[in-house]
Amino acid sequence: MKKLKITFNAPVTLTFVFLALAALVAGTLSGGMITQLLFMTWHSSMLNPLTWLRFFTHVLGHAGWEHYVGNMSYILLLGPMLEEKYGSDKILEVIGITALITGLINYIFFPASALCGASGVVFAFILLTSFTNFHQGEIPLTFILVAVVFIGQQVAEGILVADNVSQLTHIIGGLVGAAAGYALSGRR
Repeated sequence: MKKLKITFNAPVTLTFVFLALAALVAGTLSGGMITQLLFMTWHSSMLNPLTWLRFFTHVLGHAGWEHYVGNMSYILLLGPMLEEKYGSDKILEVIGITALITGLINYIFFPASALCGASGVVFAFILLTSFTNFHQGEIPLTFILVAVVFIGQQVAEGILVADNVSQLTHIIGGLVGAAAGYALSGRR
């Protein structure tokens, strides 16, 4: 009988999940101070180097275990397939671009709101996944349906539900994923 071994099959996905877990533990142990300092965007001076760092690291911070598990479930489900299809370097770029754009938009347009969590990355992955069977000159119906349902839900929730969830971050993440899917699929 052949021996089974555990493989580190999706390095960017797994590293992201473990870094987010470390951020959650550090934030929990510090009573939220580390999360606020390093893993949450908020309106601070642009001269502060941590402001620029947080534009990228806020996707690693989470408000609690339930928030973390919800996001990481999708990341673990979609990330390995996307890494296999597009490569680890491209998935890292999608995460970085999503983090930067959502962080900057939150900073510019919502100066009174803090932002943390990987929801933007999750929605980028969801829309990017719908491009996995993309062929030149075609638009997958799955992409259209996912985009309509996803954007419709986020717009409706943004208007009708008063919560601490940034639907705009979800929409921006989805747009980054759609743009990345189109760009990456168009190169084939």
